[in-house]
Amino acid sequence: MKELQRHRDGAKSSQVSRAGLVSLAAVIVMLSGCGFALQGAYSLPPAMSTTYIDTNDRYSALYRALDDALTGSGVVVADSASADAATLTILAEQTGQRVLSVSARNVPTEYEVFYTVEYSLSSDQESLLAPRTLTLTRDYTYDENRVLGKAAEEQLLRESIVEDLVRIIIKQIDAI
Repeated sequence: MKELQRHRDGAKSSQVSRAGLVSLAAVIVMLSGCGFALQGAYSLPPAMSTTYIDTNDRYSALYRALDDALTGSGVVVADSASADAATLTILAEQTGQRVLSVSARNVPTEYEVFYTVEYSLSSDQESLLAPRTLTLTRDYTYDENRVLGKAAEEQLLRESIVEDLVRIIIKQIDAI
């Protein structure tokens, strides 16, 4: 009797899992038919199959994030410029912070973190993307009693800004 019950439970669970798989397959087919693509899945121009990132600071957070994003999109990032490689040029890169507000005692209570990048893209002496400038900002409150925590928050905000900048740059290149 118990064996018959286990057999029925097993049959029900296999029917449920089959129904779940069929439903999942239907959703995937519908999403792929409407042009849905996962974020981060970019189709960059064929001219960028090999790309050199021309920058003054190869150790900056922006360079590392661009390198990772391009590599993740299937691009081979070259170590030096060559005739068969596209060149993503970082013309200028600047980051910093500004005071947004102060207390009655003239102590900063809110800061704005910013990151500005100017870049262009070329291939075979042809401009694929004219020089563009992007600036992103984030603000945070400051508490002089929590200096270490606020310094860590500022660093996390900078990293978040860089990730957003790279995503925007890759989307702009993808739109070419």
